[in-house]
Formats: sequence, C-alpha cells, structure tokens
Amino acid sequence: MRRFSGDRLVVATHNKGKLQEMTELLAPFGIRLSSAADHGLPEPEETETTFIGNARIKAHAAASATGLPALADDSGIVVDGLDGAPGVHTADWAETPAGRDFVMAMTRTWAELEARNAPHPRTARFCCTLVLAWPDGHDEVFEGRMEGAVIWPMRGSHGHGFDPIFLPAGSDLTFAEMEPARKNEISHRADAFRKLVEGCFA
Repeated sequence: MRRFSGDRLVVATHNKGKLQEMTELLAPFGIRLSSAADHGLPEPEETETTFIGNARIKAHAAASATGLPALADDSGIVVDGLDGAPGVHTADWAETPAGRDFVMAMTRTWAELEARNAPHPRTARFCCTLVLAWPDGHDEVFEGRMEGAVIWPMRGSHGHGFDPIFLPAGSDLTFAEMEPARKNEISHRADAFRKLVEGCFA
C-alpha cells in the first residue's frame, strides 16, 4: 500500500461540508487541503455503476488536473428490499428542479418497499468508498459500511440525506436522532476514514 508523503491534498468535491469533515480528519498530519472547487475544476460525470467506480472517476480527474494527490468519496444507501436501490443513485433520487429533496426520496423509498410488500426488518446499509489517487495513476481504495434497517415514519432532525429513516444495527436511535459526534464515531464514512488513515497516513 502506498503511503502519502506530501503536504498538499485535493479533496475532489464541491461540497464545503465534506471538505471541512476531511480537513478535521487529516488535521493531525499537517496536510494542506483544498477542494476541486478551489481549483476551478468541473464536476466530472459519474458514469459508473459502483461506488468504487464513481469515486475513482472523481479522484483521478482531480489528481490529473492539479498534479496533486486527490481524495474522493462516493456513498449512498443500499436497500435490500429494493434490489440494492437507490445505491449509487442515492442523491439522484432526491433531485428536483429546485434542489435536493430527501423527504421526497425517503417517501419514495418506503412507498416502493410497501408496494413490493418487502419483509421486515427492511435491511439496508450505508456504504462509503474513499479513493486516494496520485497523478501517476496509482490509487488506494477504502470501503466502509454501516448495517441497519429502513424504518417509518421518519425520526430525528440531525444529520442529512436518508438519516431519519435509517436505524443502525444494535441502536434504538436513527442516525438523525443521534448527536452528530456519536453518528460520526460509527458511520460508514468513519469506518472508511479509519481504514484510510491506517493505510496511508498513520
């Protein structure tokens, strides 16, 4: 596994929240982070059918354009009763002309499970794939997941996305009912981040 040896890293995102999250994670290593937006890069089209494939597209596009190592993630919720949907299309399910509407997306998810008469518990998992890519084309891949189930009605006001209908395995609280610090300790992204740090930075 290739170790990260520089002091600059591009986070292949236009999401300020995601940049801040990764900045805090990597703060102990003295790395200067910038985003794809900081470099004026367009968002590449995500044409793959897997989280790994789409994370690789984003990471390699940013590394190639900037000449710096780049870190990208792709994540979403996989619902067994919907044959793995929405999966890589998690954000797409929330798209509207006015922006993303995750209440609409969660309502659609439950309605489709009901239409299929999917058995309970309605198992699902959040998945996160991180890809660290170098300008020479090398990359390292780290996958994290959090098992659980989809529930209804929506519960909680923390978090984002599908958090109000996701009940992590072994918990009485949805992701949206948890304090953010607790969610960030056990989430799919935390799982992938730990593997990234151990593999390339520790």
